[in-house]
Amino acid sequence: MSGWTNISKIPELQRRLLFTLGILAAYRLGAHIPLPGVDAAALKELASQSGSGLFGMIDIFTGGGFLRMSVFALGIMPYITASIILELMTVVFPYLDRLKKEGEVGRKKITQYTRYLTIVLSSIQSIAIAFMLESMVTGSGGPGVVAHPGWAFRLMTIITLTAGTALIMWLGEQITERGIGNGMSLIIFSGIVVRIPVSIIQLIDQMRSGEQHPIVLLVIGVVMVAVIGGIVFFERAQRKIAVQYPSRTVGRKVYKGVKTHLPLKVNPAGVIPPIFASSLLMFPSTLLGYVSPESSPWLGWLASAFNGYSWQYNTLYGALIIFFTFFYTAVQFNPIDVADNLKKHGGYIPGVRPGQNTSDYIDRILTRITVGGALYLVAVCVLPSIFTGLANVPFYYGGTSLLIVVGVAMDTAAQMEAHLIARHYDGFLGGKGPRMKGRRAR
Repeated sequence: MSGWTNISKIPELQRRLLFTLGILAAYRLGAHIPLPGVDAAALKELASQSGSGLFGMIDIFTGGGFLRMSVFALGIMPYITASIILELMTVVFPYLDRLKKEGEVGRKKITQYTRYLTIVLSSIQSIAIAFMLESMVTGSGGPGVVAHPGWAFRLMTIITLTAGTALIMWLGEQITERGIGNGMSLIIFSGIVVRIPVSIIQLIDQMRSGEQHPIVLLVIGVVMVAVIGGIVFFERAQRKIAVQYPSRTVGRKVYKGVKTHLPLKVNPAGVIPPIFASSLLMFPSTLLGYVSPESSPWLGWLASAFNGYSWQYNTLYGALIIFFTFFYTAVQFNPIDVADNLKKHGGYIPGVRPGQNTSDYIDRILTRITVGGALYLVAVCVLPSIFTGLANVPFYYGGTSLLIVVGVAMDTAAQMEAHLIARHYDGFLGGKGPRMKGRRAR
């Protein structure tokens, strides 16, 4: 309780925390506002029949807004997809690369481009959702989900869902600037957490009705605890490279040499690769989810391949996680810059020549631990999903969700502790134990 007591002594941290909670509450309120023109009762009936597989996973990332078809049905995923595209384009287009190196001005320009691209992607997904809703009926010859289909409904859907995504984007930015933690990650975090009790109740009901054996649910619980323990272990794991600073003389004063270390996280990319991979896969899945196999066998096969439990989906998901782990690590950590900074300040790695040799040495170690970090992310995100698929359990809180929840919680706690330590308090966890180490601000 000492952490919460220390928070009460810092008005600024209190304001930031309350502001963050207020924004998240507003987001949760918007997730319950229905899309105009949609029959909520008919949609709920259809959602109970088809709310499994990948659409259940999409619903978790949108905080229940997708299957409920609220004004926040698209969630924050179009913004994340736009961010991925802009990050990839910086490698291809020199203009964007120059903007990225211009500091705050360039960052604001790239952020503006990301917002524009988010609106475009949201509009495309909104069109697909509008046509999807118009094609949904409650039964053979039954009433449709949309009472008055047509271009009036489609335009209203496009405007409403796109505006909802724009509002979520603004809310996330406000949390990052004026609250605690990364706003986009916390929005996804809140959407996952609020759905956990509902999913647990569904599993308990299945156990009581005899649909699932209690041993299966017990095994799922054990796997979840093991995954959480593994996530905490790997997220805090580091590879420390010894660094030596020689003695130096300033005026008449002699400063002794200092031995320190350069910490490299085993998973330097954090929860970003799974979020990026999920958002990329959700975009085509939204378009293919209601494709009729009779209309096109090829599209029907593609739609079945994008099921959240298929081997094709999990293979592609794992490959994207590995790619984004290396990509994001390369974007965030440049061994050449680190080697130049060490040389500039007189530091060196024992047994390694300064300059290019130091850069190659750091790059070699970083590549090795990134391989381990990428395989850890794939194991955490893919294996639990395969397990629940084989057990035929509609439980969507696999490794990806647990990784996001645990990772975001640790990062937010680390930021709160940094605020407390900066003001000479014991920190959020209190006591003299090990400190929480968060990732660098993104």
